[in-house]
Amino acid sequence: MLSDVKTNGEEIQIALPHLNVSARMWGREDKPLLLALHGWLDNANSFEPLAAYLNDYQVLAIDWPGHGYSDHHPGHYPLHWVDYIFDLQLLMTYLEQKKAPVAIIGHSLGGIVASAYTAAFPEHVNKLILIEALAPIFESAKKNKARLKKSFKDYQTYLANKENTISVYDNLHIAVNARHKLTGLEISWCELLTKRNMFKNGQGVSWRSDPRLRLDSPTRLSFEQVDALMQSHPCPTLLITAEDGYHSLQTALSQGQKWFNQLSTLHLAGDHHLHMGNAAAVASAITEFIANDRNVVV
Repeated sequence: MLSDVKTNGEEIQIALPHLNVSARMWGREDKPLLLALHGWLDNANSFEPLAAYLNDYQVLAIDWPGHGYSDHHPGHYPLHWVDYIFDLQLLMTYLEQKKAPVAIIGHSLGGIVASAYTAAFPEHVNKLILIEALAPIFESAKKNKARLKKSFKDYQTYLANKENTISVYDNLHIAVNARHKLTGLEISWCELLTKRNMFKNGQGVSWRSDPRLRLDSPTRLSFEQVDALMQSHPCPTLLITAEDGYHSLQTALSQGQKWFNQLSTLHLAGDHHLHMGNAAAVASAITEFIANDRNVVV
């Protein structure tokens, strides 16, 4: 029950009809609730720096299924990003019976899912904050056949070798450095994220994350499908992008202005994880946006 949650990043479990979702909660119970959705291969810990500055709110940050301490999606079927929209729908149904969030904050994958969910179910979302995310990724329909064939081949390889593909690291620091080398994310943030995505395995540690997350989806939407979904997006939305983030978001802004009826934009210092490295500025923008319900920068 959310009413039993403490104020210091307490661990909680939410039993949804199809699986259990883990989460962390910060802030006082009498404050308005913000639902925070992390990015691909991250987890709830990614919002710990931001929550420290959102003192006027209670922040609930979940682990997406397959991430952190949450259950994996059952079976060994290929994963699809739309699975997370269904997870979010069930989560919002649960929260609306307990304490409905006044806004959703989504980073990267979390923002993509939240944006698509809000486009389809605007009646469930009051305000939306997108961090380094705008809309579902799309590609030419001409690539469908090649994507399907490659994805199925990769999944069959995974199924044939899944018992032998669990990497074991001597200690957490090796895994932290591996993520740092791969992503360039600051070591301290890599450690914060990595420790929640790993478990003890004999004398070492292994990834807790669902290995299917690293395999390509069999399908991806075309522009026509995304365009139809995102048209006349009614929710007041704040888009926060980073100076050293995904530059493709800057080129997509003109299209975003066509999709969203109420889109505010803000460009801040930082990288793709600026909600960690520049948490104070991101939190200030979020607080102003929710309080004033007006454009921060047009």
